[in-house]
Amino acid sequence: MEFQDKTIKCVDCGLEFTFTARDQAFYQEQGFQNEPKRCKACRDKKKLERQNKDSNQKRN
Repeated sequence: MEFQDKTIKCVDCGLEFTFTARDQAFYQEQGFQNEPKRCKACRDKKKLERQNKDSNQKRN
């Protein structure tokens, strides 16, 4: 299957980002069913928030 770059709007910041053909092939190889909803910056921010929340819970 040949993929083409797609433009997606981030659900958090509203900016558009490109879901590249290469990324789409990777998602398929990994068995991911859904396209990304967030741009890289927002994904990284969300990941950091989760990590901070997890580390705070472990301290309690």
